[in-house]
Amino acid sequence: NTSKKNKKYGIKITLPKGDSLRKILGENWSKQEWFETKTKRDNTYKEMKKRHGYYRKTDTPTQIIEKISK
Repeated sequence: NTSKKNKKYGIKITLPKGDSLRKILGENWSKQEWFETKTKRDNTYKEMKKRHGYYRKTDTPTQIIEKISK
């Protein structure tokens, strides 16, 4: 099990201003996920940015996904 301090490459997810989900999750909601390598982070980022099949054709995902590092 790798300690969190070895994970220097991350992904941060936030919601844009005015997003209705902010009413449920809170105005300052965000989520971060950390990875040991840049490659693992970048591969996960690519998957997260894809428009997945579970969205309806009329749905438009609004989350903001960005790469971060320590």
